[in-house]
Amino acid sequence: MSFPNHRPRRLRTTPAMRRLTAENRLAPADLILPAFIREGLTEPSPISSMPGVVQHTTDSLKRAAAEAVELGVGGIMLFGVPAVRDAQGTASLDPDGVLNKAIRDVKIEVGDDLVIMGDVCLDEFTDHGHCGVLDADGYVDNDATLEIYGRMAVAQADAGAHVLGPSGMMDGQIAVIRQALEESGHQNTAVLAYAAKYASAFYGPFREAVDSQLKGDRRTYQMDAANRREAILEVELDLEEGADMVMVKPAMSYLDILADVAAMSPVPVSAYQISGEYAMIEAAAANGWIDRRGAITESVLGIKRAGADTVLTYWASELAGWLKES
Repeated sequence: MSFPNHRPRRLRTTPAMRRLTAENRLAPADLILPAFIREGLTEPSPISSMPGVVQHTTDSLKRAAAEAVELGVGGIMLFGVPAVRDAQGTASLDPDGVLNKAIRDVKIEVGDDLVIMGDVCLDEFTDHGHCGVLDADGYVDNDATLEIYGRMAVAQADAGAHVLGPSGMMDGQIAVIRQALEESGHQNTAVLAYAAKYASAFYGPFREAVDSQLKGDRRTYQMDAANRREAILEVELDLEEGADMVMVKPAMSYLDILADVAAMSPVPVSAYQISGEYAMIEAAAANGWIDRRGAITESVLGIKRAGADTVLTYWASELAGWLKES
């Protein structure tokens, strides 16, 4: 049972052989495109720390959504950047606010041909940059925030979102959102829970993308990078509360967490290849240190191999184009 009877290289001899015996494959439908829209823009605004990514106008966002449909991308996750913020994040509830209007515009543009997802979180909408409202001591008030999340979820569902992505890591957020959706007649609106979301240094470029006003950090509500077992607890709680899908975020530095969650989850699992992961590969490629296309493809395939059913990646449309070519 040893050499020369076993030569694993036999299954690596040609590209056709490697394709035939591949254990994991990427498809455009596995990919979800995160996209930003900023209120008041007349032209798309490049994000300096994320080369190739922009803050969209209404028109450019609709074009990006239509392109995603043409390429076979699975979904689009929308983030809104309002012109005016306050302590309660009230712009998140305005039916004509930047995010709710964007959901409605994209729904009109592509209908049900693309799964339209909305970010249910207050960090883009608050003048302090936290994911919830603050109490008198400056601590994020979990239960007061939940009440706003419920209303925010209904507003996005009213606008036409197929899936809602609660990303604030408030205890009980899935249960409150699920109840609000049921009571408002949105029984078919799905919830993708950011179930295991870690406080990460790799979020840096995202702060530019949403013009974050954050001072300090989010370590009192996002998970500690040292913890592994706790992720399973968070996922179990979200499943009990009615999550239709769950997510691990970030992806590449947390592949062990992703594998753990994928092994136990009875529902589809997503992973978010975040802004810092994107920026590092783009920077290294720009310096000629790595092969850009190869590194992008390998990085997303590695996330899929670890157990993700779907991957949120800023390369979704570009990668989908490559996959269709091949």
